[in-house]
Amino acid sequence: MTSTRLDGLYLLLLGSVAFVLAGFALESRVTGSLQDFKGVYYGTRCLLEHCDPYNESELLHVFLREGDASGVLLSGQRQAVMLYVNLPATFIFIAPLAMLPWGPAHLLWMILTAGSFILASILIWNIGASRAPVLSGGLIALLLVNSIFMLMIGNTAGIAVSLCAIAVWCFLRERYVPAGILCLAVSLAIKPHDAGLVWLYFLLAGAGSRKRALQTLAVTVVLCLASVLWVAQVAPHWMQELRSNMAAISAHGGINDPGPNSINSGTATMVISLQSVISVFRDDPGIYNTAGYLVCGALLLVWSVRTVLSGFSPARAWLALAAVSAFTMLATYHRPQDAKLLLLSIPACAMLWAEGGPTGWFALLTTAAGIVSTGDIPLLFLIPFTKNLHADTTVLSGKLLTVMLARPAPLVLLVMGIFYLWVYARRCSSRSQEQAQI
Repeated sequence: MTSTRLDGLYLLLLGSVAFVLAGFALESRVTGSLQDFKGVYYGTRCLLEHCDPYNESELLHVFLREGDASGVLLSGQRQAVMLYVNLPATFIFIAPLAMLPWGPAHLLWMILTAGSFILASILIWNIGASRAPVLSGGLIALLLVNSIFMLMIGNTAGIAVSLCAIAVWCFLRERYVPAGILCLAVSLAIKPHDAGLVWLYFLLAGAGSRKRALQTLAVTVVLCLASVLWVAQVAPHWMQELRSNMAAISAHGGINDPGPNSINSGTATMVISLQSVISVFRDDPGIYNTAGYLVCGALLLVWSVRTVLSGFSPARAWLALAAVSAFTMLATYHRPQDAKLLLLSIPACAMLWAEGGPTGWFALLTTAAGIVSTGDIPLLFLIPFTKNLHADTTVLSGKLLTVMLARPAPLVLLVMGIFYLWVYARRCSSRSQEQAQI
């Protein structure tokens, strides 16, 4: 191992240590920590006791009997814990932990989240290190130290994103492919809005990758059918109740509301989709949803056509995945915890940086900006600043100031995604200039 690879590895390890120590320390000291895991944990315990987790009153009964209600039921956490909105497949994976008391269950969940994310980080660094080991290690370390809320909150995105990244490594390295298929299937079953576009790339890219995508889909369907059959026996009306719960948390003022009046607006768990920017100008779901879908849909259409026409190569694959890791956050409801999917952009950044020139510098700038704008530490500094920001949102200048200072992440991700899409489209159009494989 060369000295530069060692330096990159040291940066990665330092970031991993900081991620674990800070995450576990915050969890033990912050009131209301692991609120997202509480939702899936007590929801699964409810199902195991043959009650309906999608029914708020039945879930509340289980929570009051077994959980610590202090600081939860009287705060904004109530929606996150009491209104169950996870897909049925989540129950299968949480069930072994839900059979345990809260103490060991939450500790194991944090260990699984930290372990899987660090493993995914090491694998992605291994890809980028072939071209720019120090830059790859530095960017991944930056991502790790800004992922402490992922441990503290306990959102399933930590597992889903990690498994998705591991699967990508397996597919593009052509090693442990069956394990990669299972990892991506689990990620799709738990968080399809996180892993869906990554799966779509493999479906569109060519015969070999399409086969793996279809195999992944088959495993996902089996997992989902098994979980739906289980849930339907206990909660036959779960689909209607899920839609009702989703509507409640997405309504004005809800935790999933991308508008300025959301409970989570201006917090470290704010919505970072493109709708959150458009809503500042017009807080109307009919307007901001339509506009967000049109912008993202147009970009994804270009990305899809280029993928189908150009076929598969590892170098182009990383560029495509870098673009789609940003677009995934913008297209539908996502939070900063989901944005750890930007891990997939680092190999493409390393490749462009190694080639040199303005493109390499812009790749570094946009990738680092994407990580920072969705990072936990910058958001901690942003919260008190935005609370004291008294911009007049009735005028255009005040709205622009609010977007730039209080909601910069969607704009940064949009620039990042368009940049990688531009580079990807250029490489697809000039296949004779194909870069060396990573």
